[in-house]
This record gives sequence, C-alpha cells and structure tokens, in this order.
Amino acid sequence: MHRGQIASNTVPDPVVRYLRGRDLKMLVGGKFVDASDGTTSAVVDPSTGEVVGAVPSATGADVERAVETAREAQGAWEALGVDGRGACFQRFAELLQSHREELAVIDAIVSGNPVRAMRVDIDLVLPYLRGWPQLARWLTGEVIPGSAGNLHYTSYRPYGVVGRITAFNHPVMFAATRPLPALIAGNTIVMKPAPPAAAAALVLAESFAEAFPPGVVNIVTGGAQVGDALVTHDGVKRIAFTGSVPTALTIQRRAAESGHVKHISLELGGKNAMVVFPDFEIDEAVEGAIFGMNFNVCQGQSCGSNSRVLVHRAIYDGFVSRAAQRLREYTVGVAYEDATDMGPLVSANQRDRVAGYLETGMREGATLVTGGEHPEGAPVGGYFLTPAVFADVKPTMRIAQEEIFGPVLSVLPWGDYEEMLALANGVNLGLTASVWTHDLDLAHQVAERLDAGYVWVNDSAKHYFGTPFGGTKDSGIGREESREELLSYMETKVVNVRFRDPPGVFVRMISGR
Repeated sequence: MHRGQIASNTVPDPVVRYLRGRDLKMLVGGKFVDASDGTTSAVVDPSTGEVVGAVPSATGADVERAVETAREAQGAWEALGVDGRGACFQRFAELLQSHREELAVIDAIVSGNPVRAMRVDIDLVLPYLRGWPQLARWLTGEVIPGSAGNLHYTSYRPYGVVGRITAFNHPVMFAATRPLPALIAGNTIVMKPAPPAAAAALVLAESFAEAFPPGVVNIVTGGAQVGDALVTHDGVKRIAFTGSVPTALTIQRRAAESGHVKHISLELGGKNAMVVFPDFEIDEAVEGAIFGMNFNVCQGQSCGSNSRVLVHRAIYDGFVSRAAQRLREYTVGVAYEDATDMGPLVSANQRDRVAGYLETGMREGATLVTGGEHPEGAPVGGYFLTPAVFADVKPTMRIAQEEIFGPVLSVLPWGDYEEMLALANGVNLGLTASVWTHDLDLAHQVAERLDAGYVWVNDSAKHYFGTPFGGTKDSGIGREESREELLSYMETKVVNVRFRDPPGVFVRMISGR
C-alpha cells in the first residue's frame, strides 16, 4: 500500500496523485485483502463521472472471516484497559494529522464534497479521539443500597464484536469517528462503509492498521448483501447504522429474522425545521439557513440539514429574495478545487433523485426561485445541480414532507404561533430543529414543543461532543456522541454479595469471646 507520493516536484491532477491506480484492499485481521472471489466494484469520481479506481466486493465468507478475527482479538483488546486503548487512539490521531491533505482530497474525489470542507472534517475527528478515552475513564459502576447483609454493585462489559454500517456523506469522518465509542468500551469492530464512501474508508484503513492491534478494526466493502451478512451474523449482537429509514427497517427485520436478539441503534434521516421569528435579522437568518443546509459541506446531503425553513410572513419575501441571491453567488464545480463552494451530488442516481423532487415541487405548485441546473463551466459528466430555493411551499407537498437529501431548501410562511408548531411537527421525522429569535423566553418555549431530538437556538448544524445526538419518530433509535452512546456499547452486569454472618459473630470468634 502507498500514501499517494509522487516522484517529482510537479503536482499532477489530485485524482492521479492520490487515487487512480491505487490498490485498495479490505482490512481483515490486520491484513489488506481482496474479496475471496476476486470481484470488485468501480470507484466513480462524481465531479467528472469517470471511473477512477476499484474496491473489493466482499462475500459472505469475507464477513465470516472478519467477524471471526474480530472475535479472536476482542479479549486482548479489552484487557488493555482504557489507558491502553486510549494510547491507540492517540496514535491514530497523529496519523490522521500527518495525512490530513491526502485524506481530505480523497474524501472530495469520492464524495463530491468540497475539499475545503473535508479538511475541516479531518480536523473534527480529533476532539472525538481525545474525548472518548476521557469519557470512558469516568465511567464507573454503582453501589446500590440493599438490605442488611447484602452488597449490590454494577459493572460494565463490552458486547464483543460490533457491526458498524456508515453513511456516504462524510466518508473519512464517519469511518474514523463512528467506531470509536465501541472501541474504547472494549469491543472490536467490523465496519461496512456505504459503497460511495468505500474507497476513502479503505485508504483510512492504512492508519487503522498502524494504530490498532490486528483484528480490532476490520473493514469490509460491498453492497446490501455484505450488510445483510453482518446484520444476521450470530457473532454480532450489537449493530449500529447511519443511513435511510427504508434501510433501517430492513436491518430491524433481518436482525429479528436471524434468530438472535440484537441491540440495534439507528441514526436516520430528517426533514428538519428552522423556525424564524420576525424579530430576527433577515441577513443573519439567511446565513444560518445556508450554513444549516450544509450546502458547502455535503451539498445538502445531510440528515441534519434544515431543509424546511418556516419564516414569519412579515419577513418572508425578504428572506426568500436574499436566500436566492446568496446561493446564486455560490461557485459550484469540481470538488477537489479550492475555489469550489459546492460540489456535485454523490452519484448519478442521487442527482436524478433530487432532480425528480425539483420537478415534483414545481408540478405541485411551488415556485422554484433559483437553482436546480447544471452549473456553467462544470464538467458535463459530473453529477451537478446548483443549490435550489422553493417558495410558496404548502405543508402537504412532497418537498415539504419527504427527505430529499440534496441541495433543496423549501421556505414556508407562517403567521400564527400554533400554526407554526403544527407545520414544524407535521412530518414523520424528528431529528433536529432550530429556533431563531432574540426573545429567549420564547425560544425556550418553542424548543420544548418542537418534536425533535436536537434543537439549536440561533444556530444550526453544529455538534458538541458530550451532548446526545439523535432523533425522535422515524429519525432513529439511540443517541450518539455522548455518555449514552458509550453505555450503549456495553452490557450492565449486577453483582450481589450476601455476607454470611453478621460482623459481630466473626469478631467474637476471633477474639475468643
């Protein structure tokens, strides 16, 4: 394996330098391996539509081998203790920092996310690598008051082997951070990245292999059949998934059909409401909406994006006009060029899916104020759409109800307080929301009534390690990035001790009285 080094002082195309011709292999038992049957799938650059590499397509036998090697490594990994495992985290952090540019560029190549944002993504991994060991050191059991002559206490034990299935929208960041709580708890990991993110995860595997003992982190790549083999494996009791609601329902069903009880956590989609009150400055609210949509991070392909903006009628027209103006200023182009504000969608299918919602929105009567076009000057074969803003959106429209997962902002007017709450809560998803007002009494009241797992006031889209992130309704089960997530990768054991004799009896025996 190599780190994309070049032999001269010239700087070639980033795709040539970092990815094209790279021999990408899965990580199983500390070794880099091909699929057992030798099959591969193409790696496509969404900025051009060109095939730039290949990744292995794992078989059920590969998953079996990965789970078995993870199981063999788990005991020794648990025995290292938090400090020993934390030392591996520290080494991993050093490797990420030393390969920051390489990882960021590969992220941009395979996902379409702007390289400037992907450099930030790499930096955002570091607080998690510091934070999880610190949190784990403070995780203690409890002594529970009992009856006379008894002692009750709890301790925590890892599940063993954890299956982790990650999403495509932050390839390196998710591959680097999502296994961490399970690992610091003493579990070993078999991770399957989403196919569009597979190449970035396999490059990151080189750092995992250097920082962690063999078998502790295993990465297998492939499609739904690989995920199914992982979910149904009898050696994997704990499964965590980030992705879509339909896939999550399949995971729940297949886990139940496996014949084994499994602990499953799901971080799923959102149709998140940003509520803007008339006392808030329009320009600041617009910047907040654009930031919260993650246009310049992952093209709106984020479960936490505030894709529904509920703006009071007193400032509605001004908000729509200013938002459209700002987004027209965006440079949409090749993801790995520093001048790019927003890159392409991750795949042709995703671009076509988003384009379908644009057509549906207009057909149902919404006004497409700006966006939804292939940007001038961008490669013809790339999967581009300029950022779109819809006005005159009705709450029953599909663009107001369904997660589009793309660069589409729907702006809905409101005038009555209860009407606003009905609009905000009138979807089946409940991941995030935000409230924008200078009246903090009002902000707290609204935040309490919004049916979402994570609510910002006068901000959006920011995560803070230690605060539980997760959704209500169909947006998932469980919480991440917090003590709650760490505990979810452990089973609680209760130990009861019955004292045989009262202390006074023993004292009399040894004193001869």
